[in-house]
Amino acid sequence: MTTAAPAIALPDTLDDALARLADNPALTPIAGATDLLVHWPDHHEAHDRDYLDLSHLRELRQVAFTDDTVTLGALTTYWDVIRDPRFRAELPILVEAARTVGAIQIQARGTWAGNIANASPAADGVPALMACDAVVHLASAARGETAVPLAEFFTGYKQMRREPDELIIRISLPRRTYGFQYFEKVGARNAQTIAKVGVSMTRSTDHGWRIAAASVAPTTIRCRATEQLLDSGTFPVSPEALEKTLAGDGVAPIDDIRSTAAYRRTVLARIIWHALPRT
Repeated sequence: MTTAAPAIALPDTLDDALARLADNPALTPIAGATDLLVHWPDHHEAHDRDYLDLSHLRELRQVAFTDDTVTLGALTTYWDVIRDPRFRAELPILVEAARTVGAIQIQARGTWAGNIANASPAADGVPALMACDAVVHLASAARGETAVPLAEFFTGYKQMRREPDELIIRISLPRRTYGFQYFEKVGARNAQTIAKVGVSMTRSTDHGWRIAAASVAPTTIRCRATEQLLDSGTFPVSPEALEKTLAGDGVAPIDDIRSTAAYRRTVLARIIWHALPRT
């Protein structure tokens, strides 16, 4: 049985894209489309959707470093970050995260905004962005621009604070001096794998600790109770003690085909505990 090919809208500008989405909020925005292509053979419901292809909109490709902000346009790819010496110098946590995403072909096509919009709790880029206090900037034809902290963007599994007529247009991060940055992804192999557990951690003098975890809850989460513990100068006495604190952060993994809940809880606590600087 064959199905009709989906309609793909090709806007000329961002305003055109927003107007098309306002006229038809059922359009699914795509950029790198890497996740869509993986699921295309088996997820036949994807064949019944119509798509809004943003991949050629130059307005969404900007990467900028100002005195106080780092901006990634919605079409910024993982490879854009990997090859940019400014990220390697200031935000190696993003470079490390980008290097774990699929193969080079995926890194060249996949976008940071797409990693957010896909809303997977096992995302690789989202925890690193969240640990840097990223903000998601959205736009709609009807309401203009809005901004939502990434840590508040996800409301449930595959659910987010993006209305059907909105597009993610950029991601911004406050430009800070970090004394500590750490990224870790645990999977079945070293590359091209979905995270069993993912952790991103930063510490800055003015803003303290940020810890974000993936694959341990219905969404990527900030571990705020653990952050507060560390900001108070209290060091967890053991991974087991830290695991109890993390439970209060909303760490509630599941058993699935990749791992078990018990493994994820234990590994998350041990990764964080062993990564913490002892001075």
